[in-house]
Amino acid sequence: MTTPATGARTLAATLVRGVTAGEIATYRDVVRSGIAPLGPAAGTPKASPLHAFVLASPAFDQAVSALSSAGRVHLSQEVHLQRLVRPDERVTIEVTVLGARREPRGVRLALRSVLAGGDGSPFAELMTGALLVGATTPDPFGDIPPHLTPGSAAGPAAVVTRQVSTEMIRRYAEASGDDNPIHLDPEAAQAAGFPGVIAHGMSVLALVCEVVIDRYAAGEAAAIRGIGGRFSSPVLPGEPLDITLQPDDGGRIVRFSCKTPQGPALKSGWVGITSTTIAGTSIGAGKRDGDG
Repeated sequence: MTTPATGARTLAATLVRGVTAGEIATYRDVVRSGIAPLGPAAGTPKASPLHAFVLASPAFDQAVSALSSAGRVHLSQEVHLQRLVRPDERVTIEVTVLGARREPRGVRLALRSVLAGGDGSPFAELMTGALLVGATTPDPFGDIPPHLTPGSAAGPAAVVTRQVSTEMIRRYAEASGDDNPIHLDPEAAQAAGFPGVIAHGMSVLALVCEVVIDRYAAGEAAAIRGIGGRFSSPVLPGEPLDITLQPDDGGRIVRFSCKTPQGPALKSGWVGITSTTIAGTSIGAGKRDGDG
């Protein structure tokens, strides 16, 4: 991993790693905390559609750390899937930093991660927005793609209320490898400005995905072809999380938002449910809006 020369537009990190059936089952079990278990009738658990992010995270961290040692905030996430990750396959992850721009709070980054299986064929693409808090470098370069907002949200809305427990947060940290102290240590969380430990943003996104799988995809994780959202405010353990779900009139996209008593937690959310192969980063007639 090297810092790009002046005028360079991208920066990449590459990682190859395996994933076991046990890892897949454990992560899926954790993100279904508070939801009815899959049960033996479901057979061997399929991967969570968000497991691709877990696999990409070490390469993502490597790419960002090469640019700056500043603390970072996860702003937005999109995951686009050709298929779910498979047990016992070797996965190659390549992360490219697409661009950087300065903002009052620091430097915003856009990153693209591509995951390929053992045959070299890509099966997942991730688009990640992150903020380097208080940073003044790197210098601006490349592009910051706007956040994707597919679907018309023309169908009837439903509200589902869930909670994230302290135990789920602890288990998610173990299953995902994200052991940031703000999720595990009350004193560290308070030092960072939170009232106590907070849920991982990706655990909330994964929880929403499971609700959509059960409610709109007949319980079939493999029917999910994409999910995205913008992180707005933290979710505290034990507080009610209201998830508003609204499918489009064709049933292929479910748009969602999440809020707690403190305010919006996830916004501009969407889940794609389709058998159509996704090319690049577009789904259906989706459009992108500003990621501010």
